[in-house]
Amino acid sequence: MRNSIYQSLVQKKQQGKKSFAVLIDPDKVDIALLDQLIALSIEAKVDYLLVGGSLVVSNHLDECIQHIKENCSIPVILFPGSPSQISKYADALLYLSLISGRNPELLIGQHVISAPFVKQSGLEIMSTGYMVIDGGAPTTVSYISNASPIPADKNEIALCTALAGEMLGMKLIYMDAGSGAKRAITETMIKKVASNIEVPLIVGGGITTPEKAYLNCKAGADVIVVGNAIEKDIALIKEISEAVHKVQIEIEN
Repeated sequence: MRNSIYQSLVQKKQQGKKSFAVLIDPDKVDIALLDQLIALSIEAKVDYLLVGGSLVVSNHLDECIQHIKENCSIPVILFPGSPSQISKYADALLYLSLISGRNPELLIGQHVISAPFVKQSGLEIMSTGYMVIDGGAPTTVSYISNASPIPADKNEIALCTALAGEMLGMKLIYMDAGSGAKRAITETMIKKVASNIEVPLIVGGGITTPEKAYLNCKAGADVIVVGNAIEKDIALIKEISEAVHKVQIEIEN
């Protein structure tokens, strides 16, 4: 299997560079909006396009990804809400294990079912320790998973969960306050986790301003993911991208 996207994430982390990913929900875009998102993403030098969602009820996943691939060279990474959200047309797959919850189906059960299809897809597979953090509003993932999020002020729980995921072999840690979060993950929690793990850290949910994206990167996030805020104001793509790419963490020799 390919590993070029993961290697680029690791290399950027080593160099102190930050990345910006736009999350696209196939249920919420038509071709016209998708074309607009693609054009703005190219102009803003977006690093990755994440495609997926907690619930993908339409049959547009393949069509959506094919259209993106035909119109830009930005890597497309699947962000699946279930094992059925697999498309061979993408470049890579975040193989999510919900390590913040205690639902065995989302820790390993669904992975057992999906493994043969994932293997046959030819996608670059990136095992990801997925951590849901309380963003002040109920999220689809919390409802479906029947698992409580990590409390927003429990930095030690977040740290220990991330450490466990890394030591179990997860290639990435993804901390998510969820779609429509009223508040983003605190810089204190991000810093606590980022300073104690070596794998790249992805942070998303509740990031609605360039300033918040910038502060999250300064705290240690390697990749910033924004979806819901862009759905409300598509012009934020350029502003947030500029804020994220402005952060260059100095690496000690």
